[in-house]
Amino acid sequence: MAEKSKILIIGGTGYMGKFIVEASTKLGHPTFVLVRERTVSDPEKSKLIESFKGSGVTLLYGDIYDHESLLRAIKQVDVVISTLGTQQLADQVGIIEAIKEAGNVKRFLPSEFGMDADRVHAVEPAASIFKIKAKIRKAIEAEAIFVQEDDIATYAIKAAEDPRTLNKILYMRPPSNVLSFNEIVSLWERKLGKTLEKSYVPEEQLLQTINESPTPWNFILSFGHPMLVKGEASNFEIEACFGVEASELYPEVKYTTVDEYLHQFV
Repeated sequence: MAEKSKILIIGGTGYMGKFIVEASTKLGHPTFVLVRERTVSDPEKSKLIESFKGSGVTLLYGDIYDHESLLRAIKQVDVVISTLGTQQLADQVGIIEAIKEAGNVKRFLPSEFGMDADRVHAVEPAASIFKIKAKIRKAIEAEAIFVQEDDIATYAIKAAEDPRTLNKILYMRPPSNVLSFNEIVSLWERKLGKTLEKSYVPEEQLLQTINESPTPWNFILSFGHPMLVKGEASNFEIEACFGVEASELYPEVKYTTVDEYLHQFV
């Protein structure tokens, strides 16, 4: 059996990061997490870090803003996965520079969650975020992966070693989870056994609400606009020249359906 790639997760103590770390260890990869020393003493993060240690994760102390510590960490692994948050997306350029200098990394998966940055036509403030993601993608000229739910972390780790995903965008578009907003409402109604009161909001009114809403609601609504109003997450065919679909590549993975996810709230 081929030796498993060593994987470094940057941003591993964040929301998405912890799922990527868990998936990496479960799939048997030697897993490394870049952490700042002050993060270890953070009461909110200490339990998570202890759970990492219990799973066999190797902690590498460093910071994406400290080039030398970042370079040392990268030189120890084969694959780098970034799960940095919105405020640090542009700072991934420093990670790319360190990877190029190290010269040993086989794959870099930048932090891209949700819709394809090159295809979406979002309004502000979400538009600025997608522009940054697009710039990062162009900076590496390599594969990007879109992660929306926690169980997609398994697909991310599987894709890290799969030659079929090299220089491709990995989309997650499982048939059971491609739903319109109206279909989600109908699903709720079936689970609750009653008809919900609905209020239809015109697109113009939604755009006005986005402009007038404070942070973080303006971000939340502006991300939802291209997905739920424009349908830009699924209104195109995935062509083999640029992308692959996760549930087709890995049919053995039991993903959580929208129906299953919502059932916990009933």
